[in-house]
Amino acid sequence: MTREGAWPALPRAEWQPTRDTLHMWTQIVGKVRLALAPRVNHWWQVPLYVSARGLTTSAIPARGGNFEIEFDFIAHQLRIETSWGGTRTMPLASQTVTEFYRKFLDLLDSLEISVKIWPMPVEIPNPIRFDKDTVHASYDPFYANRFWRVLTSIDAVLKEFRCGFIGKCSPVHFFWGSFDLAVTRFSGRRAPERPGADPVTREAYSHEVISAGWWPGGGDIQEPMFYAYAAPEPTGFRETPVRPAGAFYHAQLGEFLLPYEAVRTAVNPREALLEFLQSTYEAGADLGKWDRAKLERPL
Repeated sequence: MTREGAWPALPRAEWQPTRDTLHMWTQIVGKVRLALAPRVNHWWQVPLYVSARGLTTSAIPARGGNFEIEFDFIAHQLRIETSWGGTRTMPLASQTVTEFYRKFLDLLDSLEISVKIWPMPVEIPNPIRFDKDTVHASYDPFYANRFWRVLTSIDAVLKEFRCGFIGKCSPVHFFWGSFDLAVTRFSGRRAPERPGADPVTREAYSHEVISAGWWPGGGDIQEPMFYAYAAPEPTGFRETPVRPAGAFYHAQLGEFLLPYEAVRTAVNPREALLEFLQSTYEAGADLGKWDRAKLERPL
């Protein structure tokens, strides 16, 4: 029996096909925001945001006004709304990425929204062009809705955690490239140059950060995980004990991890997650000699 307020499970075998398809669909929509939104430091114009019904781009400038694209995981439709009165929807149902891509671009054309995006997925192994991808074609409404409800629970805690920091801090946002929900704190100091870094990475890590978030798994890490890392990583960070029990440092990723299942099944998932966020932040900030007295305030 599930206790009231419990966070839902995301069993990999049942929901992975939907996860992989949604990853491609969110990349298609996200690339429209990337193409049209004014550039913001650290690529903050790129992500999506958790909304009352799913994931949204927020307002994107076009035609002298704005439009917004939302994945509605309650009614299971993609909705485009404009400031000039036009609205378009398409069902979210099992279909290939190629079909979704074609239908979505047709909706934009019907609203006279002119945009050109690079049709190649990013940050995944063995990418398939959107207009050629007939491999990913699964959409289970039950698990799409459950995924959104997980994001909603985590989004609230990350926003609460963000309130304790008065230095530069990112919004809580969903990166469609890596398919994760994240919040990032900054020390205010520039970071050392990363030799050989690509322009995206160079801009993302131009300043010292401690970042934390959640992603539903992928690659060698198949189960959903919370993560936290410091960049650059201070000496001794990986050896520092963090909380709660179940958190560990993953040397290959260079991050502390905490299984979502350990938080979901905790007596108080909110408190367990806040403990992870705070203890990993303190480890990075103390060892990195951040000026915590100027950067923090009591929650």
